[in-house]
Amino acid sequence: MTKQTGKVYLVGAGPGDAAYLTVRAHQLLAQAEVLVYDALVDAQMLQLVPFNCIKLDVGKRGGRPSTPQAEINHLLVEHCVKGKQVVRLKSGDPFIFGRSTSEIEALKAASCAFEVVPGISSALAAPLLASIPLTDPVLSRCFAVFTAHESTELDWEALARIETLVILMGGQQLSEIVYQLLRHGRSPHTPVAVIRWAGCPQQQVWTTDLENIIEQTSGVSLSPVVIVIGEVVGLRTYLQPSEAVKSIQKSNSNQQSKLQNPKSKIQDSHHPLTGKTILVTRSVGQSSQFSDRLQQEGATVIEMPALVIGPPSSWEAFDRAIAHLSDFNWLVLTSTNGVDYFFERLESLGKDARALAGVKIAVVGEKTAQSLKQHGLQPDFIPPDFVADSLVEHFPESLEGKKVLFPRVETGGREVLVKELSAKRAEVIEIAAYQSRCPEAIAPSALDALQRGLVDVVTFASSKTVKCFHQLIEAHGGANLDEVCIASIGPQTSQTCVSLLGRVDVEAKEYTLEGLTQAIVQSLQQQ
Repeated sequence: MTKQTGKVYLVGAGPGDAAYLTVRAHQLLAQAEVLVYDALVDAQMLQLVPFNCIKLDVGKRGGRPSTPQAEINHLLVEHCVKGKQVVRLKSGDPFIFGRSTSEIEALKAASCAFEVVPGISSALAAPLLASIPLTDPVLSRCFAVFTAHESTELDWEALARIETLVILMGGQQLSEIVYQLLRHGRSPHTPVAVIRWAGCPQQQVWTTDLENIIEQTSGVSLSPVVIVIGEVVGLRTYLQPSEAVKSIQKSNSNQQSKLQNPKSKIQDSHHPLTGKTILVTRSVGQSSQFSDRLQQEGATVIEMPALVIGPPSSWEAFDRAIAHLSDFNWLVLTSTNGVDYFFERLESLGKDARALAGVKIAVVGEKTAQSLKQHGLQPDFIPPDFVADSLVEHFPESLEGKKVLFPRVETGGREVLVKELSAKRAEVIEIAAYQSRCPEAIAPSALDALQRGLVDVVTFASSKTVKCFHQLIEAHGGANLDEVCIASIGPQTSQTCVSLLGRVDVEAKEYTLEGLTQAIVQSLQQQ
């Protein structure tokens, strides 16, 4: 009996929709015994493989926890040496920001046969599907494609001179992109297009100029996204098919019909939130990662920033404390905002993490701990369950006589924590590290969805977001939330939900955004 020979096919999945797969990709998927696929691969493609094909989601997506590349390499080799026909399905084209080199090196080292199958890169497809040409005899004789993941490593002076720029994975870096291009001489009136979910039914395109693009896309989760910058963006008006507007309107109408009729919503075991519309109320700049989690589970996400975060009204007390950091025994940080503003101000005063030598650090929350680690520091203490209520109860040493520095929000912060620390005879020095306030206006898309009954779930990650949400809704005529699931990240937030909204339907068991996502999925699956 002849031993079956395994082979790995690194296949480009194109920009998203299964309609843009190549013929060769279709053929290989139909014969696959093992499918190893990325997060942004269209769920329809997973239906093209045989029913007994092993499907492995390796979830490579910017801004989210991903399967380590070494583990992916191992999976490919492992199944290939077993004689399997393996399809490694990658978004776009395997050789454009696809990390194929590492996988090929691992396959060659193990003497595994492989083949690379090209796909249509979103760098080319997204502008085309938005009716934007990348070249033009007059407006664009060349274009450059780059990723904004490591923006500090880019030659912005050179990029600013190129007629047309195509930027992948740049949604979270949009402010930095605009800043760098303007700083290096690009006109603020340069046309810009932001293309989200290119080639998919939910494709959205925003067009304006460098000066206004950040404001126009405010409150929107820009992932996955392709950004086009250059005069060719202005040609979209002339090159868009006359049927395009009608097609977009029809697509939107169909989507709204599904949202208004719960019985028509599609259930998808791989993406349990498919057909659900979820409103995210985190502050601007903090919502994208949570939105990405929900979208990965299949949800349609509408972002309604219910908080605006900014520097404190005065840095005087903060700077005074920084000048005497060595006097403190403990630094207590209870939010990522506190971490970010603390170290930003520390740097502006010409200091860095070395100024904290001898000072122990306690943090509340998994995200706060992660944020601290980004500054090269490990927390000395994290209370159980990631909640502030257990910080004092489980503190690792006696607080009597200890001097504690507590950078916090300027108003409306954790008064109970200060009282509990003081009750243990600690000397607590509170300093305003940032301030949070309600936005002056509500995102129009969010208000429209709420008032038309299109929202299935509203999420709250803090008590203050509940208060600001309630304030904003009341100021704009209110909204009927009777059929809306109200989801809370933890007990304190839940109490505020009950006080202002009358109830809470879902509470995370683990008080993190991942825990909140899991709680929503479990709740909706039980319905």
